[in-house]
Amino acid sequence: MTQQITHEAVIDEHQIGMRFDQVLAELFPDYSRSRLKEWILAGQVSIDGAVVTKPREKVLPGMHIKLDATVEAEERFEAQHIELDIVYEDDDIMVINKPAGLVVHPGAGKPDGTLLNALLHHHPQAAGLARAGIVHRLDKETTGLMVVAKSITAQTHLVSALQARNITREYEAIVNGVMTAGGLVDEKIGRHPTKRTHMAVVHSGKPAVTHYRVAERFRLHSRLRLRLESGRTHQIRVHMAHIRHPLVGDLQYGGRPRPPQGASDELLSALRDFKRQALHAVKLELHHPITGELMSWQAPVPSDMVNIAELLRKDAQEVKHDFNPKA
Repeated sequence: MTQQITHEAVIDEHQIGMRFDQVLAELFPDYSRSRLKEWILAGQVSIDGAVVTKPREKVLPGMHIKLDATVEAEERFEAQHIELDIVYEDDDIMVINKPAGLVVHPGAGKPDGTLLNALLHHHPQAAGLARAGIVHRLDKETTGLMVVAKSITAQTHLVSALQARNITREYEAIVNGVMTAGGLVDEKIGRHPTKRTHMAVVHSGKPAVTHYRVAERFRLHSRLRLRLESGRTHQIRVHMAHIRHPLVGDLQYGGRPRPPQGASDELLSALRDFKRQALHAVKLELHHPITGELMSWQAPVPSDMVNIAELLRKDAQEVKHDFNPKA
C-alpha cells in the first residue's frame, strides 16, 4: 500500500538565499524536516521542473517547487486483530486507553502482539506512517491514555507539540513511603551504566522534569498525581525511585512490597500479588493537530490500583480508630 502526496509552491522574496531543505520546511510545515530531506534525496522534489537532490541547494524568488512524493507502506510488521479501548477517534487522531500488559511497539523478544500491530489492523493506512502513527509510549505494564496520529500531518504536529511541551499528560501512582508535600524532580535520565535494560539518573542523560503532588497519604504509602514536562523512557519510575519513593509493584526500580506493621492478610496479599508498577496515565489534554481545538480526556483508574488504594485507606482508618491517646 502506498500513499501519493503532491504539493506545489513558489519561492517568496524573504526566502532568497535560504537552503532548499529550509525552504521546504517553511513551505510545507505539515511534514517533518527529516521526512522532507528524505524526499529531496529520493528525487521526489523539483524546482522549475528539474529534480533537485541536494538539500543545501540555494533558491531564488519566483522559483516553482513541486513536491511529488510516494510514501511506502511499512510492511515489516503484521496487522493483527487485537481489541483496543478507543476513547476518541476522528479522521486525524485516536486516543486509546492502553491496558496493562500491552507492549506499544515490537522489539527484541516481542515481534508482534503489540499496539502497533493492532493499529495496522484497525487503520490499514497507518502502514504509511512512521511507527503506525505512534508519537509517544507507555511502558508495557503502565495503563492509560495515549494519542495516536492517523495522518502524516497530524503526526508531524503532535510530535512538535510534544517537543514544545504543549501536550499535558497527567498520571496517578501509588508509591512506597509517606510523602509530606508535592514538588518536582529535575534530573537527567539516561541508560544505566551497568544494567542495560534499566534507565537511571545520570549526568550524561537527557533533561527530564516530573511534577508531583500528594493526593492521599496512608500509613506507609502515598497516592500521587504527576505531570510530565518531558517524556523520557521510564521517567516517572526512575524519578520516584531516585527520591526514594519507588512505585508499588515496580520491582525493576525497587518497588518491592513494604506493608505497614500489623497489616491485614488481605492487604499483605494484595501488595505481594501486585505484579506491575502502580502507574496510570489518567489525563491527556492537547490542541487538535488539525483544527486547533483544545481537547481533554480522562481514563478511570484501573480496578487493581483502586483495590490497592482502598485497602491502604482501610488500613490507615483502622489504625487511627484503634489508637486511643491517654487522657
